[in-house]
Amino acid sequence: MPSGYTTTSALADSLPTVISSARIIREYEGVMPNLVDKITLGEGIGLSWNEVSLSQLVATSVGESTKLNNPQQMVDTLFTVTPTVSGIHILITDRVSARLSKVAYAKTGQLGQNAIQRKKDDDGLAVFAGATTTLAGAGVSLTSGHIAAAGHRITSNTTEPGYPPLRFVAHGFQIKDLYDEIAAGVGTYPVPEGMTARVFTEKFRGMIAGVEVFEDGNIAIDASDDARGGVFAMDGIVLVQGRSPRAETRREPDIGGGATSVFLYDEYAYGERSAGNWLYGVLSDALAPTS
Repeated sequence: MPSGYTTTSALADSLPTVISSARIIREYEGVMPNLVDKITLGEGIGLSWNEVSLSQLVATSVGESTKLNNPQQMVDTLFTVTPTVSGIHILITDRVSARLSKVAYAKTGQLGQNAIQRKKDDDGLAVFAGATTTLAGAGVSLTSGHIAAAGHRITSNTTEPGYPPLRFVAHGFQIKDLYDEIAAGVGTYPVPEGMTARVFTEKFRGMIAGVEVFEDGNIAIDASDDARGGVFAMDGIVLVQGRSPRAETRREPDIGGGATSVFLYDEYAYGERSAGNWLYGVLSDALAPTS
C-alpha cells in the first residue's frame, strides 16, 4: 500500500474537467459592408438591380444671328449587379449536443454568422483587384502621397468626378508605414503637441487629404509580402443586398443516431459604379513590422 500525502496528483484520474468558459477565436469582422453604398433589391423586380447613367450633354454659344440646329443626343449606360447567395452548413449530432459544454454549444450561431460576415467583407475587398488603376506597387512603402493622389484623382476626375465621403481601406501592416512617415522625427527633435504626437501615442487613424483611413486585417498578404487596399468614393462601390440574412434548421434522424443541421444564408453582391473613375487600387509592401 502506498504511503504519503494525498494530493491532487495522486488522485488526478478522479478530477473532472469542467469547461468554465468558452470563447471564439478572434477575427476581423471587416469594414467593407459599412463603407460602401448599400442598396436593397426589392421583391418582385427580378434577380438583378439595374441603374442607368446618362452621359453629359454639350451646350454651345448662341449669337444674335445664330440659328441653333445642333441637337444633343441623350445616351444611357446600364449598370447591373446580381446578388448571389452565400451560406454555411453546421451539423451537430444529438450526442454532441447532449454532452458538449453548454458554454461552448452557445457559440455555434455566432461562429456561423462570423463566417458569413467574413466572406461578405472578403468579397468587398476583392473589388480592389479589379480597379482600373493601381497606385504605389509591389515592394513600395505606402505614403500619404499615394492616398492623397488617389483622393484628388477621384474628386477631380476628368471623366466623371466623385464626391466625398472618400475611404481608404488597407491592411494594418500597410498603415504602419503611414505611422512611420508621420512619427519619423520622434527621438530626433522635440515633437510638439499635434498630429505627430497623437499618432505616436494612438497609432495612425483619421484622415489624409480628405480620405478616411480604415484598417482591415482580412486583406490577404501575398507571397511577396505585398497587400492590396483601395481608395474609393462611397458611391464608387455598390453593395446590393437581396434577401435578409436568415437561418434554417433541419432534423437529420438518419445521421449519427440523430442530428440537427443549421443553415445560415445571406444574399448580396458588390459592383463598381463609374468604373475606372471612383476607385483606385493601392498595392504596397505589407511585411510584418519589426520596429
